[in-house]
Amino acid sequence: MRNRFPTVPANATLVADLMSDIYYQCQRCTNCCKWPGVVKLTDGDISAISDFLGMDETTFIQEFTRLRPRRDGLALIDKPNGECIFLDGRDCRVQKVKPFQCTGFPNTWNFPGWRDVCEAIPIVREKASPPGCVTPNLPA
Repeated sequence: MRNRFPTVPANATLVADLMSDIYYQCQRCTNCCKWPGVVKLTDGDISAISDFLGMDETTFIQEFTRLRPRRDGLALIDKPNGECIFLDGRDCRVQKVKPFQCTGFPNTWNFPGWRDVCEAIPIVREKASPPGCVTPNLPA
């Protein structure tokens, strides 16, 4: 049975923080797509990507996935050089439906040394109250 919840790599450093001052805006440099590792797939990823590619899920699973090292779900296979199987030059063949894990990089997860290879631009954002918190009206 596949994991029905999105997950991040075991060696990932979680950086998503509702109070974070910085958001990294992806420049689609594709350097993260060349980094060795495991791209975990959710059931939703499998369904969306197989539909996008015009194939049934079973065929997609057989042609583009492998069992994760911990045997706890499926991951994308890599090209022989370690790149993502869907990387075509500097373009992602499945950009419109790329895996959940890919959409969050580097804001919801990243790997040691990611700033050395990633061209994402840090954007300073305004502080916001976490959901559910009420900001009191303070006198001026």
